[in-house]
Amino acid sequence: MYGRKVKLRFFFVLSIFVILVLSIFLVLKSLEENVVYFKSPSEIKNSPEFQKNKLRVGGMVKKNSILINSDEINFIVTDFKNEINVIYTGVVPNLFEEGKGVVAEGYLKDRNFFIASKILAKHDENYMPPEVKAAMEGK
Repeated sequence: MYGRKVKLRFFFVLSIFVILVLSIFLVLKSLEENVVYFKSPSEIKNSPEFQKNKLRVGGMVKKNSILINSDEINFIVTDFKNEINVIYTGVVPNLFEEGKGVVAEGYLKDRNFFIASKILAKHDENYMPPEVKAAMEGK
């Protein structure tokens, strides 16, 4: 029915297609593990399901909320509607202070407590990340 060259060409094209699909699948699967979702305190409080995955919480550091213990820093992140307590162990960026924007990356302990593994504040004092600005405006 078909010649040997046609069959070889078909299997070659088919194998290239399978390799391409498999490589795309593997790349997407590896990226899925590294995705970190951004949430505001209001989104965390109002979400129907409790999220145990790594996520980022952003907002403003509430005034008079920073408590520094020997090896840990406790503070409150607010979006002026809701707030969440953050516990962080480590060195904070120089621009971290009360009344300024902050994004904390870590895990939720419950809907009121967040354990941060990283504090992101690598910007000048007038800059606010677009996600935080949108969350603050209620978009």
